Amino acid sequence: MPYKEYQGLSEISGPLIFVENVEDVGFNEVVEVSVGSLRRMGQVIQVSDKAAVIQVFQGTEGLNINKTNVKFLKRPLGLKISNEILGRTLSGIGQPRDEGSELLKGEFRDMNGMPINPSSRQYPKNFIQTGISAIDGLLTLIRGQKLPIFSGNGLPHNKLAVQIARQAKIKGEDESFAIVFAAMGVKHDDARFITSSLQESGSKEKTVTFLNLADDPTVERLATPRVALTAAEYLAFDKGMHVLVIMMDMTNYCEALREVSSARGEVPSRKGFPGYLYSDLASIYERAGMIQGKKGSITQIPVLSMPNDDITHPIPDLTGYITEGQILLSRDLFRKGIYPPIGILPSLSRLMKDGIGKGFTRKDHPDVYSQIFSSYSRVQEVRSLASIIGEEELNEVDKKFLEFGETFENEFIKQANNEERQIEETLDIAWKVLSTLPKSELSRISEEEIEEYYKKGDNE
Repeated sequence: MPYKEYQGLSEISGPLIFVENVEDVGFNEVVEVSVGSLRRMGQVIQVSDKAAVIQVFQGTEGLNINKTNVKFLKRPLGLKISNEILGRTLSGIGQPRDEGSELLKGEFRDMNGMPINPSSRQYPKNFIQTGISAIDGLLTLIRGQKLPIFSGNGLPHNKLAVQIARQAKIKGEDESFAIVFAAMGVKHDDARFITSSLQESGSKEKTVTFLNLADDPTVERLATPRVALTAAEYLAFDKGMHVLVIMMDMTNYCEALREVSSARGEVPSRKGFPGYLYSDLASIYERAGMIQGKKGSITQIPVLSMPNDDITHPIPDLTGYITEGQILLSRDLFRKGIYPPIGILPSLSRLMKDGIGKGFTRKDHPDVYSQIFSSYSRVQEVRSLASIIGEEELNEVDKKFLEFGETFENEFIKQANNEERQIEETLDIAWKVLSTLPKSELSRISEEEIEEYYKKGDNE
């Protein structure tokens, strides 16, 4: 079928161009935009009987209304995928950013993928070890889960995301495992940190990296997570691999969506974001999961920075509705010099109960997790009381809880960004911390487990 080509535009608005009197043009169709030797790619984002709206990935600077040629290529935006994508660093729309060649081999896949039929979904199970105690022990990541990281400006979510990418593995199983890392709107120094860290750790060969830089066109950001998930779906459901997809920063993605929505003249909703923000995010997050009869799986960790640390902002608010929990970074812990500054009490992994305990991690894990949450909650109450009456006025049990809180934050939560802990080590540290409390305060742990794991026999 011959390509349709048109000369001239009716309007240029930000990253969008408008072409009138078009025929046989489809939604999401890829477009080649050219003026002389200048060539750019675009995508149809709105179409009617006579006009098409096209977002240009490299921006509209240098385009001329009268002299611009627009060629409709009769295919959606997608990615050529094969095993060769592992170890590669690509742009947000799948073009090489490393020294490798263009992706010419393999099968072409539409970046929008196919939604997983709910009746074909398999319930997530089995944990993925990140090597980070606060996550593995208390907010366990389950294969097929969507577990976002909620952060704030200046907090080390970039460092944490890269550490997870370096260390994540499926423990005790001979399974193929891969990482898809999609970075959106990141600064050049952050991009160098991501690529160099993965290279130095030796995990680059199992990783596909998609980089959309801060000075790249904003509309390219809209394609980045979908292109990355297209690669993940190929590795998971065609090649039988277990794939962890890390997407950072989803706030940059949503702001790009708001910019394009505004340029299209759409009626804004909360904070100026389009009214379809929820369904748009769902179309990304719901591409995680496991499919009955398929060996592989897709697990997602979206990372988003909350404007002004506001968890009620539309982006974290809607993300929380779609995903299965959240890891919330704490500014208070960050000020104390604790890395990773994961706030335990407001964080949650809704699926962890199905992937921990005997046969998964260790038999004492569920009770240890429950006891630590209970005890750390008591620590906050005691700290509030001590701020009023003074620490010297507390009773001996409350003083033990203060000691537990300090030990827990500095020995369990705190670890180096190149320190990888096995799940057994994480649980052993948890018992060491819990052993600062009297046995009588460990009400959520069985007598048998206390007898087996409790470290200090003199704390009666």
